[in-house]
Amino acid sequence: MEQQWREIIEGIGEDPERPGLIDTPKRAAKAFAFLTKGYQQDLDQLVNDALFPSDASEMVLVQDIELYSLCEHHMLPFIGRCHVAYVPQGKVLGLSKFARIVDMFARRLQIQEQLTTQIAQSVMTATGALGVGVIIEAEHMCMMMRGVEKQNSVTKTSAMLGSFRDDARTRDEFLALLRMTSR
Repeated sequence: MEQQWREIIEGIGEDPERPGLIDTPKRAAKAFAFLTKGYQQDLDQLVNDALFPSDASEMVLVQDIELYSLCEHHMLPFIGRCHVAYVPQGKVLGLSKFARIVDMFARRLQIQEQLTTQIAQSVMTATGALGVGVIIEAEHMCMMMRGVEKQNSVTKTSAMLGSFRDDARTRDEFLALLRMTSR
């Protein structure tokens, strides 16, 4: 990857031997590997048996999980926050695992719509929940830095599975909790 970054630098008309750029191909390759480390992760290893027996049967909401991803169309960042809720059914997932699931999928070349669905499906698979709801709000650099150059646009996506899709009361509770606790 280091060689490809060197070629990109040359391709834009820069000198990769210039003092400020000498180590840039190495640094860029390392950064890009970090930004796409989600390809090296899988759900089972990530959850790592952090499921705990529980009588809890009411909604659990983990809100404002920050996320950083790269759009698969331009490889420019999109940055936002993710809200994940689920209704447990006999077991609960360690809270930090929600952030790890978000990161696992965000650290891949993505579109926000697919990211939202992947997170919801993974939480449902990992927990066996009665339902899962995921909402992502993000700002896309591909809309801000290039193209239409709109600085204040925010994209919101949702995925509702199980009781969140089938029961309007569950979905409404999720949305009400988000409104009640939004920062």
